[in-house]
Amino acid sequence: MNPAWPVLLTDGDIALRPIRMRDQRDWRDVNRRNRDWLRPWEATVPPPVPGAPLGHRPTYRQMVRHLKREAAAGRMLPFVIEYRGRLVGQLTVAGITWGSMCSGHVGYWIDSEVAGQGVMPTAVALATDHCFQALGLHRLEVCIRPENGPSRRVVEKLGFREEGLRPRYLHIDGAWRDHLVFALTAEEVPEGLLRRWRQARRHRTPGE
Repeated sequence: MNPAWPVLLTDGDIALRPIRMRDQRDWRDVNRRNRDWLRPWEATVPPPVPGAPLGHRPTYRQMVRHLKREAAAGRMLPFVIEYRGRLVGQLTVAGITWGSMCSGHVGYWIDSEVAGQGVMPTAVALATDHCFQALGLHRLEVCIRPENGPSRRVVEKLGFREEGLRPRYLHIDGAWRDHLVFALTAEEVPEGLLRRWRQARRHRTPGE
């Protein structure tokens, strides 16, 4: 069992909660409306041999069953993001490793209708504080395609360090793609990332 899961994390109008089977209709609706927005950044299954078709992506129900199993085993935190009570995205802390590493990596996507409103940085800050303060992880990383400006702005706003490039790191949108690595350790945010993000927002110039 995972003692830090399930959990509900909230800050004002923004909430992170476990993904559920009954979210299927809302989850599909958000994905359908954002097809063009999300496709360039979505993971794909590489072909088993060169020249073969891409592997099949899991169905929604298969995905949720897998996420639930991984969460129960303590290897993953699969959240959906709600804004004002509406499902607007997904955030997953995956690859959780214990022992001498105590780390994980964060992946996320969001509805284009609420992008740029501070929803995703707040969601990442909530998840980060939970991982460091409740779960006891030491390091989190986010891997982002260099071309993905909106995702890069999220981690840059939060103060994640850019650590370098991983060539052909993940299979995204049908091919192996380079990714930039951004990371943060618990010692870098002793006051909590959400608190630091709130302070940064208060001092931002309007329109920044």
